[in-house]
Amino acid sequence: MKRIVLFLATNVAVVVVLSIVLRILGLDQWLTAQGVSYGGLLVFSLVIGFGGAFISLLMSKPMAKWSTGAHVIDGSEGAAESWLVQTVRRLAERAGIAMPEVAVYEGAPNAFATGAFRDSALVAVSTGLLQSMGRDEIEAVLGHEVTHVANGDMVTLTLIQGVVNTFVVFLSRVVGTIVDRAVFRTERGVGPGYFVTVIVCEILFGVLASIIVAWFSRRRELRADAGSARLLGSPQPMVAALARLGGLEAGELPQSFQSSGISSRSGLLGLFASHPPIEERIAALQGRSA
Repeated sequence: MKRIVLFLATNVAVVVVLSIVLRILGLDQWLTAQGVSYGGLLVFSLVIGFGGAFISLLMSKPMAKWSTGAHVIDGSEGAAESWLVQTVRRLAERAGIAMPEVAVYEGAPNAFATGAFRDSALVAVSTGLLQSMGRDEIEAVLGHEVTHVANGDMVTLTLIQGVVNTFVVFLSRVVGTIVDRAVFRTERGVGPGYFVTVIVCEILFGVLASIIVAWFSRRRELRADAGSARLLGSPQPMVAALARLGGLEAGELPQSFQSSGISSRSGLLGLFASHPPIEERIAALQGRSA
């Protein structure tokens, strides 16, 4: 229920903000005069913006298993698998969530959590991580991923992605209409200038939107690190895991799941990175500035 209310409130907030911006700029009347229903455009933008984001969220678990080749384990496969499942179970109980599915996939060191619901999530770790870390460090990584689930980070990031998607779709079409009418002097319908402008604007606005989403993603990573420290009763295991991970080549996850992993590569000036630098994360756990 809480997430449904949050979803509805987010949609209402987006509509209100866009309506206010249009009113202040006087574009609502201008669009109406040009035969454009900005109300209809708002609804269209919301459906496209949030629809794609939530479809991706609902499909996240099967897509994660398919794209990484992860196979779900129940602990009966061997001693190592039994320990892994029991550790996730214990951490989930401490975090107050239902037991997630536990999966293992072949690859370099990494881990991720995904799923549309807190009580029906997936926590997956790579064979590289299991082979390169001690049990205390692995437990810290699992605590990080369980915290993501407990915090509802997947839903929160989806809402943020939906908001920026909506703005990208809406503003691209408003700018396209302005350019088509004012520059190309199209009087009826829409001309080539509209479509070209929309495509260019969606690319440019999409890049800016990615920076915003990445910033939120980095904030939630720091919270998940802190959550792991709380679940384990000490920040040291997470500090040790991050320090070890910093000396390893982190495994690449599919693009759609990089923000769910334990580590990722930084982009241009770190603006597009879904995770903060290892040094910053360790400093935050130790209560000091990086």
